[in-house]
Amino acid sequence: MRKYIVEFVGTFFFVFTIGMAVLKPNSAGDFAPLAIGAALMVMIYAGGHISGGHYNPAVTLGVFLRGRCPIGDVPFYMIAQVLGAILAAILVPIAKGSSTVDPKALTLLPTLLAEFLFTFALVWVVLNVATSKATQNNSYYGLAIGFTVMVGAFAVGAVSGGAFNPAVVIGISVMRLAAWQNIWIYFLAQFGAAVAASFLFKFTNPDDR
Repeated sequence: MRKYIVEFVGTFFFVFTIGMAVLKPNSAGDFAPLAIGAALMVMIYAGGHISGGHYNPAVTLGVFLRGRCPIGDVPFYMIAQVLGAILAAILVPIAKGSSTVDPKALTLLPTLLAEFLFTFALVWVVLNVATSKATQNNSYYGLAIGFTVMVGAFAVGAVSGGAFNPAVVIGISVMRLAAWQNIWIYFLAQFGAAVAASFLFKFTNPDDR
């Protein structure tokens, strides 16, 4: 149970930070990706020793396919992550006060490409720094993962919104930063990237079981 609580709490604070940093008024502006990456980093350091610090259904899928997350934990991790994101999305507008939001307009292929590539990068980094025998017990795993999200947000935030996380997509949809009808684009790219990253990890690390 404590693993699921950690996943809920970590995802909540991550998505709450996203909303507070992005939603106007008083957004973090150009510094929003830095705040978002840092929030993920500190939550991973806080909860990584208990749950693995996934805070992302795509990461959970990738870690499961890699063989480091029991199948029985997968649905409960994902439920905890989504519930944390929804609660954060409900509380952000209360903390921000009234605001007018226009959902981001997306173009299909650039969004698919951006979300696939950087979700792939995120899951790839997680598998290599947080699950690999060659890097076990390192002290930099949270920094590497948080910086991957920061880099992706800076690089393609203007293209896709820089979600790289199905729970985040649900959260930003609740906050009306993204349109619900576009959710399939994110899910297709993100879960597809998780599958690709896990299989490439196993191919490049055949002795790491």
